[in-house]
Amino acid sequence: MLVLALAGYTIYHSFRNVTSAPPPPGCQLGTGQQAITLETDQAAIAATIAGVAARHRLPRRAVVIAYAAALQESKLHNLDYGDRDSVGIFQQRPSQGWGPAADLEDPVYATTKFFAVLTQVPGYARMPVYQAAQDVQHSADGTAYKQWTYLAGQLAGYFTGAPPHGMSCWYTPAGKADLTGAVRRMTQTFGPQGRNAIVVRITQDRSAGKNQPAVTVLHVQPDAAWMVATWLVAHAQTYGLSEVRYAGYAWKAADGSMGWQRDSNPTPPSGKSASQGSIAAG
Repeated sequence: MLVLALAGYTIYHSFRNVTSAPPPPGCQLGTGQQAITLETDQAAIAATIAGVAARHRLPRRAVVIAYAAALQESKLHNLDYGDRDSVGIFQQRPSQGWGPAADLEDPVYATTKFFAVLTQVPGYARMPVYQAAQDVQHSADGTAYKQWTYLAGQLAGYFTGAPPHGMSCWYTPAGKADLTGAVRRMTQTFGPQGRNAIVVRITQDRSAGKNQPAVTVLHVQPDAAWMVATWLVAHAQTYGLSEVRYAGYAWKAADGSMGWQRDSNPTPPSGKSASQGSIAAG
């Protein structure tokens, strides 16, 4: 079992002689010419899809199929409009039995409904991605999902944590982090805490000192640790998180365009061994 910690504080940087305007918020997967850029809301939705799949113990192929469908239907945006009564990331229609429009505009709900149908498709994990997506969506042109297969596969690798510290976002933090909201949404995505759950338990570490904030510590299954860390970074702007730490690496919102960096102070919380790792966000 690994340990992930969320620290509720804002990182302040010293003034420099020369300053420049911060870049607009955004996210990047990978580096160099092969890097993929996303808007922060797209990254949050992609992380949600991967998290819901993990909650239901679905294979990565299911994530790829969901990404192909969402990329075609909404470009990974949570839309409150669409063709006829279609809404949400998958453009699901209340009139077709998908559920109330207000619920379908919740990415966790919409993704859960998508996977509920997908898992009823015989052999979905072995058939072409576009065909599986069409068997769920029943769109006018099912072949349209085919164009997104390669990109969907790349996204699935990053958001399921296959390449560690591969996804980064940046924005300028302001104010206090909403750690309670982040933990609540994480629970809705990954499921309740439990011995066999993705997030085993959440505790508080107050050993940092009276002038430093408490740290929320998430004890997480090892094979899901980077996926959870990626979820935190993808939702950082939503919940005002400014820092995430895990496994000897640190991500900072204001410097997020530089990606994850080696942690200069990888002190494990509350006596935990360094091999357990830690994530801090605040």
